[in-house]
Amino acid sequence: MCNKASNTEQQFRAVMKECRELFSKKLHDYGASWRILRPSSLTDQLFIKAKRIRSLEIKKESLVGEGIRPEFIALINYGIVGLIQLERGYVDSVDLSPEDAMALYDAHADEALQLMLRKNHDYDEAWRSMRVSSYTDFILTKLQRIKEIEDLAGNTLVSEGIDANYMDIINYAAFGVIKLSEW
Repeated sequence: MCNKASNTEQQFRAVMKECRELFSKKLHDYGASWRILRPSSLTDQLFIKAKRIRSLEIKKESLVGEGIRPEFIALINYGIVGLIQLERGYVDSVDLSPEDAMALYDAHADEALQLMLRKNHDYDEAWRSMRVSSYTDFILTKLQRIKEIEDLAGNTLVSEGIDANYMDIINYAAFGVIKLSEW
Protein backbone atom coordinates (compact mmCIF):
# COMPACT_ATOMS: atom_id res chain seq x y z
CA MET A 1 0.00 0.00 0.00
CA CYS A 2 2.82 2.42 0.78
CA ASN A 3 4.27 1.85 -2.70
CA LYS A 4 0.97 2.82 -4.38
CA ALA A 5 0.67 5.93 -2.22
CA SER A 6 4.22 6.89 -3.15
CA ASN A 7 3.37 6.36 -6.82
CA THR A 8 0.25 8.50 -6.36
CA GLU A 9 2.36 11.33 -4.99
CA GLN A 10 4.79 11.06 -7.92
CA GLN A 11 1.94 10.96 -10.45
CA PHE A 12 0.17 13.88 -8.77
CA ARG A 13 3.37 15.94 -8.75
CA ALA A 14 3.92 15.17 -12.46
CA VAL A 15 0.38 16.33 -13.29
CA MET A 16 0.82 19.50 -11.25
CA LYS A 17 4.14 20.17 -12.98
CA GLU A 18 2.43 19.88 -16.38
CA CYS A 19 -0.35 22.20 -15.22
CA ARG A 20 2.16 24.69 -13.84
CA GLU A 21 4.06 24.78 -17.13
CA LEU A 22 0.87 25.51 -19.06
CA PHE A 23 -0.20 28.12 -16.50
CA SER A 24 3.19 29.82 -16.79
CA LYS A 25 2.98 29.93 -20.60
CA LYS A 26 -0.54 31.37 -20.49
CA LEU A 27 0.61 33.86 -17.87
CA HIS A 28 3.31 34.95 -20.32
CA ASP A 29 0.79 35.34 -23.14
CA TYR A 30 -2.12 36.90 -21.23
CA GLY A 31 -0.73 38.14 -17.94
CA ALA A 32 -2.87 37.57 -14.87
CA SER A 33 -5.98 38.64 -16.80
CA TRP A 34 -8.03 36.20 -14.70
CA ARG A 35 -7.68 38.63 -11.78
CA ILE A 36 -10.75 40.49 -13.09
CA LEU A 37 -12.99 37.42 -12.75
CA ARG A 38 -15.66 37.75 -10.10
CA PRO A 39 -16.41 34.57 -8.14
CA SER A 40 -19.56 33.73 -10.09
CA SER A 41 -17.78 34.11 -13.44
CA LEU A 42 -14.98 31.84 -12.29
CA THR A 43 -17.53 29.28 -11.13
CA ASP A 44 -19.18 29.44 -14.55
CA GLN A 45 -15.81 28.97 -16.28
CA LEU A 46 -15.16 25.85 -14.20
CA PHE A 47 -18.72 24.70 -14.90
CA ILE A 48 -18.38 24.90 -18.70
CA LYS A 49 -15.13 22.93 -18.56
CA ALA A 50 -16.73 20.20 -16.44
CA LYS A 51 -19.88 20.14 -18.59
CA ARG A 52 -17.73 19.73 -21.70
CA ILE A 53 -15.99 16.75 -20.11
CA ARG A 54 -19.35 15.17 -19.30
CA SER A 55 -20.61 15.86 -22.81
CA LEU A 56 -17.53 14.22 -24.34
CA GLU A 57 -17.85 11.25 -22.00
CA ILE A 58 -21.44 10.74 -23.13
CA LYS A 59 -21.08 11.53 -26.84
CA LYS A 60 -17.68 9.82 -27.24
CA GLU A 61 -16.79 12.39 -29.90
CA SER A 62 -15.27 15.86 -30.00
CA LEU A 63 -16.08 18.09 -32.96
CA VAL A 64 -13.56 20.67 -31.73
CA GLY A 65 -10.75 18.13 -31.66
CA GLU A 66 -9.73 18.63 -28.05
CA GLY A 67 -10.22 15.78 -25.63
CA ILE A 68 -11.08 15.32 -21.99
CA ARG A 69 -7.56 15.42 -20.57
CA PRO A 70 -6.92 19.10 -21.46
CA GLU A 71 -10.21 20.03 -19.81
CA PHE A 72 -9.18 18.31 -16.57
CA ILE A 73 -5.93 20.29 -16.73
CA ALA A 74 -7.94 23.48 -17.21
CA LEU A 75 -10.04 22.57 -14.16
CA ILE A 76 -6.88 22.22 -12.09
CA ASN A 77 -5.55 25.59 -13.21
CA TYR A 78 -8.87 27.39 -12.83
CA GLY A 79 -9.31 25.74 -9.43
CA ILE A 80 -6.01 27.24 -8.34
CA VAL A 81 -7.06 30.58 -9.82
CA GLY A 82 -10.23 30.27 -7.74
CA LEU A 83 -8.21 29.79 -4.57
CA ILE A 84 -6.10 32.83 -5.43
CA GLN A 85 -9.21 34.88 -6.10
CA LEU A 86 -10.73 33.83 -2.77
CA GLU A 87 -7.54 34.90 -1.03
CA ARG A 88 -7.02 38.16 -2.92
CA GLY A 89 -10.47 39.16 -4.20
CA TYR A 90 -11.11 40.28 -7.76
CA VAL A 91 -9.86 43.55 -9.24
CA ASP A 92 -10.70 45.82 -12.15
CA SER A 93 -7.19 45.70 -13.59
CA VAL A 94 -4.35 43.23 -13.35
CA ASP A 95 -2.39 43.73 -10.15
CA LEU A 96 -0.04 40.74 -10.08
CA SER A 97 3.31 40.34 -11.71
CA PRO A 98 3.97 36.98 -13.34
CA GLU A 99 6.39 36.18 -10.50
CA ASP A 100 3.80 36.96 -7.82
CA ALA A 101 1.13 35.01 -9.68
CA MET A 102 3.44 31.98 -9.93
CA ALA A 103 4.30 32.19 -6.23
CA LEU A 104 0.58 32.16 -5.36
CA TYR A 105 0.02 29.33 -7.83
CA ASP A 106 2.79 27.27 -6.24
CA ALA A 107 1.48 27.85 -2.71
CA HIS A 108 -2.03 26.70 -3.60
CA ALA A 109 -0.78 23.77 -5.69
CA ASP A 110 1.20 22.62 -2.67
CA GLU A 111 -1.91 22.95 -0.46
CA ALA A 112 -3.78 20.73 -2.92
CA LEU A 113 -0.97 18.17 -2.85
CA GLN A 114 -0.90 18.10 0.95
CA LEU A 115 -4.68 17.69 1.12
CA MET A 116 -4.56 14.89 -1.45
CA LEU A 117 -1.87 13.08 0.56
CA ARG A 118 -3.94 13.29 3.76
CA LYS A 119 -7.16 12.20 2.09
CA ASN A 120 -5.44 9.49 0.07
CA HIS A 121 -4.06 8.08 3.30
CA ASP A 122 -7.49 8.04 4.92
CA TYR A 123 -9.35 6.75 1.85
CA ASP A 124 -6.65 4.18 1.06
CA GLU A 125 -6.24 4.82 -2.68
CA ALA A 126 -10.00 4.48 -3.32
CA TRP A 127 -9.72 6.89 -6.26
CA ARG A 128 -7.87 4.23 -8.25
CA SER A 129 -11.00 2.03 -8.30
CA MET A 130 -13.28 4.85 -9.41
CA ARG A 131 -14.40 5.60 -12.95
CA VAL A 132 -13.19 8.82 -14.57
CA SER A 133 -16.84 9.72 -15.17
CA SER A 134 -17.35 9.72 -11.40
CA TYR A 135 -14.67 12.38 -11.02
CA THR A 136 -16.59 14.44 -13.56
CA ASP A 137 -19.86 14.02 -11.69
CA PHE A 138 -18.23 14.83 -8.35
CA ILE A 139 -16.69 17.97 -9.85
CA LEU A 140 -20.08 19.05 -11.21
CA THR A 141 -21.58 18.41 -7.77
CA LYS A 142 -18.88 20.53 -6.14
CA LEU A 143 -19.60 23.31 -8.63
CA GLN A 144 -23.32 23.16 -7.84
CA ARG A 145 -22.42 23.46 -4.16
CA ILE A 146 -20.22 26.47 -4.91
CA LYS A 147 -23.10 28.10 -6.80
CA GLU A 148 -25.40 27.53 -3.82
CA ILE A 149 -22.83 29.00 -1.41
CA GLU A 150 -22.38 32.01 -3.71
CA ASP A 151 -26.15 32.47 -3.90
CA LEU A 152 -26.24 32.39 -0.09
CA ALA A 153 -23.47 35.02 -0.02
CA GLY A 154 -21.40 32.57 2.00
CA ASN A 155 -23.97 32.36 4.81
CA THR A 156 -23.96 28.59 5.21
CA LEU A 157 -24.94 26.58 8.25
CA VAL A 158 -22.74 23.48 8.14
CA SER A 159 -21.02 23.20 4.78
CA GLU A 160 -17.37 23.37 3.89
CA GLY A 161 -16.45 26.62 2.25
CA ILE A 162 -15.85 27.39 -1.39
CA ASP A 163 -12.12 26.86 -0.89
CA ALA A 164 -12.63 23.23 0.18
CA ASN A 165 -14.73 22.63 -2.91
CA TYR A 166 -12.04 24.15 -5.15
CA MET A 167 -9.45 21.89 -3.53
CA ASP A 168 -11.61 18.83 -4.17
CA ILE A 169 -12.11 19.89 -7.80
CA ILE A 170 -8.34 20.21 -8.24
CA ASN A 171 -7.75 16.80 -6.74
CA TYR A 172 -10.51 14.99 -8.67
CA ALA A 173 -9.27 16.61 -11.89
CA ALA A 174 -5.71 15.50 -11.13
CA PHE A 175 -6.95 11.96 -10.59
CA GLY A 176 -8.72 12.21 -13.94
CA VAL A 177 -5.50 13.25 -15.68
CA ILE A 178 -3.62 10.41 -14.01
CA LYS A 179 -6.22 7.80 -14.97
CA LEU A 180 -6.45 9.05 -18.56
CA SER A 181 -2.65 8.96 -18.81
CA GLU A 182 -2.64 5.31 -17.74
CA TRP A 183 -4.96 4.18 -20.53
